Amino acid sequence: MRRALPLLLLLSCARREDREQARPPAGEVWLSRQQLDSQQMRIEVIDEQQIASTLDEPGRIAFDDLRVAHVFAPVPGRIVRIDAAPGQQVRKGDPLLEIESPDVGAAFADLGKAEADLAAAERELKRQQELVEAQAAAQRELDQAQNAYGRARAELARARRRAELFRVRGLEGVTQRFSLRSPIDGEVIARAANPGTDVQGQLSGGAAPELFTIGSLDSVWAFADVYEVDLARVKPGAPVQVKVIAYPDRSFPGRIEWISSTLDPVTRTARLRCTLGNPDRALLPEMYATVSIAAPARKALVVPRSAVLHVGDERVVFVQAGTTENGLLRFQRRRVLLEESEGDLVPVKSGLQAGEAVVISGALLLSGML
Repeated sequence: MRRALPLLLLLSCARREDREQARPPAGEVWLSRQQLDSQQMRIEVIDEQQIASTLDEPGRIAFDDLRVAHVFAPVPGRIVRIDAAPGQQVRKGDPLLEIESPDVGAAFADLGKAEADLAAAERELKRQQELVEAQAAAQRELDQAQNAYGRARAELARARRRAELFRVRGLEGVTQRFSLRSPIDGEVIARAANPGTDVQGQLSGGAAPELFTIGSLDSVWAFADVYEVDLARVKPGAPVQVKVIAYPDRSFPGRIEWISSTLDPVTRTARLRCTLGNPDRALLPEMYATVSIAAPARKALVVPRSAVLHVGDERVVFVQAGTTENGLLRFQRRRVLLEESEGDLVPVKSGLQAGEAVVISGALLLSGML
């Protein structure tokens, strides 16, 4: 009896050890083949496939800079009349508003003074030349007259350029009234001017506010930022589809026209620009958008969407990982990183390898067994 007791204890420990080893580790489920068949679970080996890829990038709508003009007052003064309202169609040269500005009168007064100074300098130069020829004046005095004449010519050219700024915009005669005119054909998209308002001028060095936005919304731009890792998949000329929150059932087609040659050092993205037709003016500047870029087909490891489970903030699949010593099938829960995709096959970034067998039907049942 004493000899049998140690043997019984040894057998008992062995059975307890076998029972402990028979438990699946965390994140793993064991099933017999009969259980697998009875639950009608399906397993599929995954591999790389050629897929048509699409990049969805956040973006925004903006004015087409080739079709818009931001109008500022060149001189300071007070707005005395408004000639254009938002929504109004204007032609190049049409008046937008009128400003009463002392700088306008001063510009023409400077021009008159510069013309008179040049005439006086020219007369003095001729006089000094005659005196030098008659040996009645020193060469130094002639040099001084020549320098004065050169300065007078330069001052007249400056005064003429300044006065011409006002003449081009429709100024007639010497007056303190200045007519601000449209630089392009288009629609008055925005106006930030009211009668009686004092404004600063660009030519005076002040912080001049934008008074009018003139342009056409028949064509707009869409900007998007593409991550560095995706740049090889994006080419100029690639087609895009743009969606905005205001019209969730519409897509606005366009093509990539420009990709920045520099990266943002913080976000590691490059900016791209697309041109979109907007004949019904549904797209407005500063709308948030989603820019879907059709990238070239590529080879990627994919997994059926039916195999993917959402567990909290993670996405997981169950992978068949061989059998146990007793012949049970082992299924491991595997965390995966996937690309965004709307198709039945989802590209895999990490977590799976080609040739692995994943559960494509019945994964939810396995998750409930953990």
